Amino acid sequence: MSIIRDPALWESGKRKIDWVRQNMSLLRSVEEDFRKEQPFKGLKVALSIHLEAKTAYLCKVLAAGGADMYVTGSNPLSTQDDVAAGLAHDGLNVFAWHGATAEEYHSHISEVVKVGPNIIIDDGGDLVNLIHNEYPELIPDVIGGCEETTTGIIRLIAMNKAGELKFPMVLVNNARCKYLFDNRYGTGQSVWDGINRTTNLIVAGKNVVVAGYGWCGKGVAMRAKGLGASVIITEIDPVKAMEAVMDGFKVMKMEEAAKIGDFFVTVTGCKDVITEKSFMNMKDGAILCNAGHFDCEVDVAWLRKNCEKTWLARNNIDGYRLSNGRSVYVIGEGRLVNLAAGDGHPAEIMDMSFAIQALSAAYLVKNRDKLSEKVIYVPEEIDNEVANRKLRFWGLEIDKLTDEQEKYLNSWQV
Repeated sequence: MSIIRDPALWESGKRKIDWVRQNMSLLRSVEEDFRKEQPFKGLKVALSIHLEAKTAYLCKVLAAGGADMYVTGSNPLSTQDDVAAGLAHDGLNVFAWHGATAEEYHSHISEVVKVGPNIIIDDGGDLVNLIHNEYPELIPDVIGGCEETTTGIIRLIAMNKAGELKFPMVLVNNARCKYLFDNRYGTGQSVWDGINRTTNLIVAGKNVVVAGYGWCGKGVAMRAKGLGASVIITEIDPVKAMEAVMDGFKVMKMEEAAKIGDFFVTVTGCKDVITEKSFMNMKDGAILCNAGHFDCEVDVAWLRKNCEKTWLARNNIDGYRLSNGRSVYVIGEGRLVNLAAGDGHPAEIMDMSFAIQALSAAYLVKNRDKLSEKVIYVPEEIDNEVANRKLRFWGLEIDKLTDEQEKYLNSWQV
């Protein structure tokens, strides 16, 4: 059973999925292992991740391992209807379409929860929150789950601290093979892919303001610098601010950066990062977008309510005329710019992240009676296995410690 926009789009979706499969060697190797081992045989897996081709291939890998898949998106603008159709055509249960209203989005994620999942694969925490708040009777059947992104992990840690998290969740985002590559290189490239293809404007010589200097912010700033921009960082963390300075970037408060920025990218995982005071300080023609999970970093709601005029300036770019006569522009409704205005991270990057997702889900099943903690870090052996496989696919070898070196490193005596 599926609820999708147009089943006839399946051939286009299948081409996209086949293309990323060809470029995701790690997941292909995991798929081969899963096909033999059947770690999810007889289990229901509910997945809510941005529904584009890389995610679709992850779903097929889990299905190859015996999972009965129930799939939805994690953002109304990131679902690609042809990819959803391609998955549904292959027999997976898909509940999503591009441009879903808030009510439709809630209905779609409800569909994948109502089946009574045994494993949850989440991106942002919507499935975990929904099952705890609206379907608590289904919690006893949940073995555990995996969380893909920083925003979701923030929510999980808060739930766990409050004693409200009822099953174990693996913090996939905190694996080295995730945040060092997906967050930095994946976000860095895909954010600028989305901005460039949507605006068709030059970045070189412009002032780019990046809000947040975590791993995602580092990637966005690094790519902006590579494109020739002068980069300004805004931060709340003094250590990260120092790091940005030593990486060669200017650091200032948002209300000051607002006066000189040409492009603004929020990457914080927080809310109200760019608000009324900043909007009113901006140059005429400033362009804003968000690379955090939820659409609350740029206060688009304030713009809609208080602007004198709004219009579609270009496909996927909304213009807002402010009371001071200046105009600002927002890409992708302030939703995740790399997915609302692009195809997301490159396939080779998501290869690592989704390999960790798949192996972590299998780890939960294998250790279902041994896990006492509710918040679990990705086991080091999974992180290292993904890294070693990736190096092998690149045709690279690295050194190994000798017995004497291991003894030296593990001894307190010189």
